Amino acid sequence: MKRLHVAIAGAGPAGLATALYLKRAGHRVTLFERFLQPSPLGSGLILQPTGLTVLADLGLFERIAALGHRIDRLYGADAATGNTVLDVRYDAIRGGRYGIAVHRAALFGVLFEAVLQEGIAIDTGHDIAGMDQQGGQAWLLTAGGGRLGGFDLVIDASGARSRLRRHALRSCEPTPLPYGAFWVSLRAQPGAAFGVNSLVQRYRRASTMIGVLPIGRPSAQDGPMTAFFWSTKPDEVELLKQAGIERWKDEIHRLWPECEPYLAQIASFEQMTLARYGHHTLPLPYGERLAVIGDAAHSTSPQLGQGANMALLDARALAHALQASSSPEQALPRYAASRRRHVRTFQMMSAAFTPFYQSDSSWLPWVRDKLAARLSLVPPAPQILAAMVAGTLVDPFAAIGLTERDWRDGVLPLPQT
Repeated sequence: MKRLHVAIAGAGPAGLATALYLKRAGHRVTLFERFLQPSPLGSGLILQPTGLTVLADLGLFERIAALGHRIDRLYGADAATGNTVLDVRYDAIRGGRYGIAVHRAALFGVLFEAVLQEGIAIDTGHDIAGMDQQGGQAWLLTAGGGRLGGFDLVIDASGARSRLRRHALRSCEPTPLPYGAFWVSLRAQPGAAFGVNSLVQRYRRASTMIGVLPIGRPSAQDGPMTAFFWSTKPDEVELLKQAGIERWKDEIHRLWPECEPYLAQIASFEQMTLARYGHHTLPLPYGERLAVIGDAAHSTSPQLGQGANMALLDARALAHALQASSSPEQALPRYAASRRRHVRTFQMMSAAFTPFYQSDSSWLPWVRDKLAARLSLVPPAPQILAAMVAGTLVDPFAAIGLTERDWRDGVLPLPQT
């Protein structure tokens, strides 16, 4: 393919990874970001074997591994009885897989530093509101009435609130989910009663979910941190705030007393970030001179922990499709086809599993606790659950020209307790 002039809207993981791939393939790339200073939003996430394989392909695995915290297990229990509700172990499948939990600032920092090292242009302070076509090229339209361009290809990596995806051949908007979550990054507490290499959660029916996740360091200069989260309905947040932070902390302490070292670090609701979730999957994540990737193309609740990993896979898939094609017109359907099966499978599973953990239902958590928890111990259920969490229940690699990283090669050591 000839050298393209590419505009990427959004400097999150999807946009940054795509910029690296396309610049290295010889294309001229400009990143456009809404904020004057690009920065990450949110607290922590788990990079699964899928996303880690993409980072390894970009030559960034060692950098992110040095900042993150290895995760071998996802564990959840009922807050009232202590009974195990969820127990997923990566080693249920042979091969040595694991996840790496990271602060979002760490993932952003590693990708952003690589983009700067590659000399990729970053143009900030542009609120992208749409696009149009003129003279055989695409132009970005800003909220202030500006026009940026022209470009051979526009890549929408602007997230779940994208205003570019409406230009896809078949588009849709996210359906808001009733439950979101408060997230906050706190100082790690050595010796706290949580799994050293685990995401640990407590549930009260499906209406309350509390989680603790060790996420390593935001940067090499920082100390280790832990992500603390608590599910809530965004529509009820004002009532929660009116009742006061101490009442909220008392409720968590009653359900999970071991959280006290973390609760002591939370002084107000303003210290936390409220995450709102929605669910959508674009039927065709592309249009004329437009590719839609990451949360702009597909968003869901974080129950399966796939968001950033899916975005990184999209970046690799689009770059692979462009490399294997003679024109953008040929590459864009190829990109969509290479991700369709994997994306739709995990979107469907997320939609199915979310009500068992975040809903007002009384019978779904009963099924979860009494039946599903027991069945999950019977083979092949542990292997299926491990593949779901790892993001490999459906192979995402072959269609995008990747081979999964060999996890026995340079195994990330367990952190010191």
